[in-house]
Amino acid sequence: MNKFNNWDDLKKIKKIVTEQHIQNEAAKAQAALKEKQRQAESRLFEAALGPVKKLVPPNRASLSHHKPAPLAKQFIEDEQSALQETLSDEFDPGTLLETDENLSFARPGIGPEVTTKLRNGKWSIQAQLDLHGMRREQARENLGAFIRESHQQGLRCVRVIHGKGLGSAGRTPILKGKVLSWLIQKQEVIAFAQAKPIHGGAGALIILLDTHKKESSLHGKPI
Repeated sequence: MNKFNNWDDLKKIKKIVTEQHIQNEAAKAQAALKEKQRQAESRLFEAALGPVKKLVPPNRASLSHHKPAPLAKQFIEDEQSALQETLSDEFDPGTLLETDENLSFARPGIGPEVTTKLRNGKWSIQAQLDLHGMRREQARENLGAFIRESHQQGLRCVRVIHGKGLGSAGRTPILKGKVLSWLIQKQEVIAFAQAKPIHGGAGALIILLDTHKKESSLHGKPI
């Protein structure tokens, strides 16, 4: 606790307190004066400006925003899944192919003259897919999509170029065998045969599609 030795100390303290009080009062008076000046300036500005009216927005057409149709993400995923499940690499087409060098195929009820016409180039080719340079998974997906889209468009005869396998290890046509297997598993495909030399020979197949079945596969799933 502070102790004051004489009256001089008390006088000094009283003087300091008085000066602080005077300063505080002066600051308050100055702030009040500034506020009065601000209010006076505001009234003068409003008087000079006159009555204020709210601006009317300009005429604008009211456009309705149509929301885009929802994307059926689950439907797309289901179709991709069905595509992968339908085209199996484990399927052996050997028992379903003719044993000639042309490796012809026709579903039950399709006469032999159909594959003969395919081999002889009697059908007009309406679309083609080139699988050169594709890996197995990429080739399988592209082939499935090509057959599906061609079938949905009502195309009758298409060509798939799989190559002769001359660039693969052992110079064996690995992709060719896979393509044969995949095509047999596609219910839209009713027949195919090796192309004529002018159309690709041993490196291509001419495929006949069934134009009456739009959403079927070997396992009864849409692709």
